[in-house]
Amino acid sequence: MSSQAEEPDATLLALRAQIDAVDRELLGLLNRRAALALQVGELKKLSGGVVFRPEREAQVIDGLKTTNKGPLNSASVAPIWREIMSACRSLERRMRVAYLGPAGTFSEEAALGFFGSSIDRVPCNSIDEVFRSTSAGAADFGVVPVENSTEGVVARSLDLFLHTPLFIIGETSLFVRHNLLRRENRVDGIQAVLAHPQALAQCNGWLSQHLPQAERRPALSNAEGARQAATDDSLAAIASTRAGSEYGLHVVAPAIQDDAHNRTRFAIVTHPEQHPAPKASGHDCTSLVVSVHNRPGAVHDMLVPLKAHGVSMTRFESRPARSGQWEYYFYVDLDGHPDQPHVAAAMQELRAACAFFKVLGTYPVDAH
Repeated sequence: MSSQAEEPDATLLALRAQIDAVDRELLGLLNRRAALALQVGELKKLSGGVVFRPEREAQVIDGLKTTNKGPLNSASVAPIWREIMSACRSLERRMRVAYLGPAGTFSEEAALGFFGSSIDRVPCNSIDEVFRSTSAGAADFGVVPVENSTEGVVARSLDLFLHTPLFIIGETSLFVRHNLLRRENRVDGIQAVLAHPQALAQCNGWLSQHLPQAERRPALSNAEGARQAATDDSLAAIASTRAGSEYGLHVVAPAIQDDAHNRTRFAIVTHPEQHPAPKASGHDCTSLVVSVHNRPGAVHDMLVPLKAHGVSMTRFESRPARSGQWEYYFYVDLDGHPDQPHVAAAMQELRAACAFFKVLGTYPVDAH
């Protein structure tokens, strides 16, 4: 065998040496950034400012993506800088973030994607518990699913917004790839498939074709289904590859979701006494829940102020008010921030036209 095959090429060694030098330079710059962040933190303590500013972080990421000239892909900028800002933030104080657990859920992935990994994780057994923990102060923030591109809104999350003081300060969306996981590396012999009801619905077509005889058993979360499947060879779970790794399961069928582009949108919630509403970032969404008087043309009248002031509505969902009177709550997303005069004017007139009006939050749109 030639010496060239046994030893690294000189050019390769030189490139590796340059990469090592750049890495050391990067580490030095990151420590400089961390030192500056600590100084900012000290000033915030004096002025009573908050550690986490979602609008500021969104502006930083948007600015970097705009100025990026490559070869680094702009899509990689957000996750890299989220981790950098997370590490710097944790020097001031590690934030507690509640989400639907256990380990390996898409909610945990969304929490880590939004806040970075330098947080204290607070896994919860249900969406209700996420709201309770965040309302009670056991967590600084909560991460809850609100909408799926296949199955629509997550009704429980929307209902809980009505009855808790929490409001939205951010959002993130996640590409959801469902995998069939099992302790044995084969599909035959599966008696029941465990997953959150939303995941079972998102994989309905595949399950009907490939496992028509298997029971579809709802679980509190996909990761909880994976945890149970790890204890019984007759069970399989629908969950992420992270959940499979967490519980030692094989991926016996990858990407079984019916929609290849399946995505879930998550809201980042907090208590108003814990965190102020974000200021305008330039790319914002305002979420409302409203109801109107039960009379002809009431819904039309509700929409008139938006058109009159040029405010775009990006989402409109209805939920029964459960009053027995065929009344509904409407969940509305508006493009813009109340600090913008045309948005403020539209919201003022909209409030006057509604029997019930609640701002669920104003926040930067997903910067991923």
